[in-house]
Amino acid sequence: MVKELSLLFTLVLIGVALALIWFGWRNRLRRQADVDPLPVIPAELGAALAVADGQYVATTTAGDWLDRIAVHNLGIRTNAELSVHPDGVLFDRSGAGPVFIPAASLTGVRQESGMAGKFVEKDGLLVLSWMLGTRELDSGFRTRHAADKTILLNALQDLIPAAPQADADSGK
Repeated sequence: MVKELSLLFTLVLIGVALALIWFGWRNRLRRQADVDPLPVIPAELGAALAVADGQYVATTTAGDWLDRIAVHNLGIRTNAELSVHPDGVLFDRSGAGPVFIPAASLTGVRQESGMAGKFVEKDGLLVLSWMLGTRELDSGFRTRHAADKTILLNALQDLIPAAPQADADSGK
């Protein structure tokens, strides 16, 4: 009798936990309903400058590595292939649909040790900062092979538009 009650109590606790997770995710989707739609993938991307297999970690609000963006399935961790093209960056995600970031929307790239529940060694994640409408976002990617990270990082740094230069004649 005690075993049956313990099992029933455990199942009820698991059910309550799952229900709370579901309600939390649903409320996050409602709060983020104003996030702009994802950019359309161009018909012709051109040859890839760099490609690597790995794991798409998540997309978060820039600077807040715990605030996952739930809309458009951007908060779902999945295996992916990251390819850098002259027109932008493509996350070809398994089971969650592709995400394309136009080159003009990219604002930065850096290496981090973690974001949104994924923590690895120092500088183990590539984090791309980009604009979606008026929101600045961070998207994380973990390469399957360590050597691919440097190749991607260099290609991404070359792709990101240069910051506006101060006019030399104005004295600034």
